[in-house]
Amino acid sequence: MYYSIRHLTKFLYSNPVSESMMETRMHPRSDQNQRCLTFHLSVSPRCRVFSYRDHLANQVHHFDIPGQHGQLVIVAESLVEVAPAPQIPAFLAPDAWAELDSMIEKGDYWEMLFPSEFAAPTPALDALANDLDVQRRDDPLMVLHQLNEQIYKYFDYKPKSTKVDSPIDLALSTHTGVCQDFAHIMITLVRTKLRIPCRYVSGYLFHGQSDHDRSVHSATHAWIEALVPQLGWVGFDPTNWLVAGDRHIRTAIGRDYADVPPTHGIFRGRANSELTVAVRVTPSEGTPSLDQELPVPEDWSILVEKATALPEQPPPPTRQQQMAQQQ
Repeated sequence: MYYSIRHLTKFLYSNPVSESMMETRMHPRSDQNQRCLTFHLSVSPRCRVFSYRDHLANQVHHFDIPGQHGQLVIVAESLVEVAPAPQIPAFLAPDAWAELDSMIEKGDYWEMLFPSEFAAPTPALDALANDLDVQRRDDPLMVLHQLNEQIYKYFDYKPKSTKVDSPIDLALSTHTGVCQDFAHIMITLVRTKLRIPCRYVSGYLFHGQSDHDRSVHSATHAWIEALVPQLGWVGFDPTNWLVAGDRHIRTAIGRDYADVPPTHGIFRGRANSELTVAVRVTPSEGTPSLDQELPVPEDWSILVEKATALPEQPPPPTRQQQMAQQQ
């Protein structure tokens, strides 16, 4: 399966700012069952864009806009090939816990085992672990399947109920959150109660007409990957009660959201910023021609045109207003 992905981000400032510095993590990964064929990042105001790979092989783009501007628009476009994911069984052999502990002892997984900024245990999380009876039993894969289902049923999905920097206790107290919250809660439970290496995955999810997903189609998505004996890193999506498959498109992996935000930066100036994000994932069963531009939906073209249009400037002051200001 091939996916054309378009990701628009717009920062509108209440007053013009004199400089913006930004990092983005929107470049789909080429590993496991997916391969990024093309990627293009457009920035307005125009600037030079640089890139590097971090220690987890995430592709990071960064840029600096030193001139005065009233808005910043970033459009990322990519073409990704995703192969069918291998079938994940329901359970493993009885000695899987011992095999997992041997893998951890011989490998370097400490980053994905220790607490992190958004995935740290709290009394509220301990109470949830008791309610759900999260402990080592049966085999690792069976427990992960059960926990994926339990989190899906325990929490309600409600867009904008939390923010990107909200602690997990907010979602735990209201039983409501978004994909980022559910991923952080599952990561913390898996690391602290099951002692299984677990990492955060940022990316996109294609929503077909026959799919009954809770997450919205116009935003990025987040899920988790846990280390499983014989299978390696296996993805679980507690937001939608799914095992990650060929509808999940990975852009970055890390300990939690703090490692992999799609955009992260600062600006110089006295202003408030308003963020707008739009995502479109379009599938194609056939192989697209890479030497031709992908068709752009008309409504997406209009959206980009509106986003890149300069903000309205106030009319110049009249002679009377100038005199009043001078006085």
